[in-house]
Amino acid sequence: MTQVTEHGGGVWSLRVPIPDNPLGHTLVHVLDTDRGPVLVDTGWDDPASWTELTDGLTALGLSVREVHGVVITHHHPDHHGLSGRVREESGAWIAMHAADTAVVRRTRESEPGTWFDYLARKLAAVGAPDEHIAPLRAARASGRTRTLPGLRSALPDREIVPGELLDLAGRRLRAIWTPGHTPGHVCLHLEEEHPSRLPGHGRLFSGDHLLPGISPHIGLYEDPDDLTETDPLGDYLDSLERIGRLGVAEVLPAHQHAFADAAGRVRELLDHHEERLTGLLALLATPLTPWQLAERMEWNRPWEQIPHGSRNIAVSEAEAHLRRLVKLGRAEPVAGTEPVAYVAV
Repeated sequence: MTQVTEHGGGVWSLRVPIPDNPLGHTLVHVLDTDRGPVLVDTGWDDPASWTELTDGLTALGLSVREVHGVVITHHHPDHHGLSGRVREESGAWIAMHAADTAVVRRTRESEPGTWFDYLARKLAAVGAPDEHIAPLRAARASGRTRTLPGLRSALPDREIVPGELLDLAGRRLRAIWTPGHTPGHVCLHLEEEHPSRLPGHGRLFSGDHLLPGISPHIGLYEDPDDLTETDPLGDYLDSLERIGRLGVAEVLPAHQHAFADAAGRVRELLDHHEERLTGLLALLATPLTPWQLAERMEWNRPWEQIPHGSRNIAVSEAEAHLRRLVKLGRAEPVAGTEPVAYVAV
């Protein structure tokens, strides 16, 4: 049975499964408005996920055909995957920050093999061994690239403008740009008194930016055509501090469960990343490539047990931390190394 949670004040969450993923599910939030229900995120594009989403709406006495709009916190397929199907069934609008809409558009317009070619080049540049890159080249040659998630993601038709109230009849939902997890990630501040009159300023739909027991993945922003030296970890830490100052009564995240004390959780995450950066500096006492650094970092399992795809995510996170250390003047690339190695300074 679909798990539905009532949060009061015309807000509910539906547990929509993510197939073959340890996260288990996305919490799709339903917000009642004077023009009909609005969804915050939609879940993964999968038949079982669609069934859970529609069954959850039915349990609330609603039909997917009644959905008035879809607000997407970020472009990842466990959040944006079912948006297109919701729009097909209901005619609902879809809103997303422009930076993530650009990612969706680029993905849709790219040749299917572009991502594999880019990823193979990128991994070689950071020092990945040939045996790790070989499966990507094989997948590219076989044509299996069309199964990649995101290739069919719906193009949003409305832009979420940071700082502005969304056009939701009878509700006050303000967008807050919180880059880091993705370049266009947004949190959504419901500027209404908490239905249980908890102290604080409203509630926050936090997407993946602020989760009660998980540190969100912060990797490099991927754009094969953009050579800009971004600093996603710096973006994330700055965004965290802004969220911590809001003083919300409750956080409604896209995974795990609702929680209070957003400011306390923000402090934990800031401390976590500072400790991680300090630990990486110790590892960089001798020069290491990003791949070698990722191999030595602490993960939730030994490196040899991390699956192929997860290693790509891990090395991207190592790169993001290296970018932050370089920007802070605490590490630097070693001249003449290929692949480029980094060392603490």
